[in-house]
Amino acid sequence: MNSALHGIGMTSQRTRTRMIERLREQGIRDERVLTAMAAVPRHLFVGEALAHRAYEDTALPLILGQTISQPYVVARMIELLLAGRQGLGKTLEIGAGCGYQAAVLAMLTKQIYAVERLAPLLAQARENLRQVGLGHVRLKHADGMVGLTEAAPFDTIIVAAAAASAPKALLDQLAVGGRMIMPLGGADQALCLYERGGQGVVETRFDGVRFVPLLPGVA
Repeated sequence: MNSALHGIGMTSQRTRTRMIERLREQGIRDERVLTAMAAVPRHLFVGEALAHRAYEDTALPLILGQTISQPYVVARMIELLLAGRQGLGKTLEIGAGCGYQAAVLAMLTKQIYAVERLAPLLAQARENLRQVGLGHVRLKHADGMVGLTEAAPFDTIIVAAAAASAPKALLDQLAVGGRMIMPLGGADQALCLYERGGQGVVETRFDGVRFVPLLPGVA
């Protein structure tokens, strides 16, 4: 490890603590989420040149025009999924990216699947998760718009890219009693929570957000 990255490692616990304090100030209340966020070394999931900014409340660029979501958005989405529930259960992440959100989710459930359409990014996620000892995350190079039928149904689905409407394939893979959260919209996006009950799916809209678009196919 070079001296600059070593210095970041030495201060990461302090900056992680400040991140958690900021999340509390921003309204995140679920201690399970805060504990999971505190446990994951975010600086290991971004490029070395950006590691010093890893705990800022901002999205950061990844390869191939993708981004790692800001900490507040990750925490907010997971808190909405957990609200009033004992746990996440079997979870599917659409858009693994660099693996950071999957790592946070892996602190909250042992049944975690993640798909990523961009092969180079998936390779990066796999290495990052290996590096932090989270080998139980099941990763697949696949089209996120069609989900992961071989492992369905899921108690929880989290989508890290925006679409004009919720993909039917993902809603169909949601178990009864399950929840899915994703950003919806184009220029103006909002987090949307879908809850499947015995009579169908109920949609609730929350905060405004900004995500990259959910695209079909693999690359």
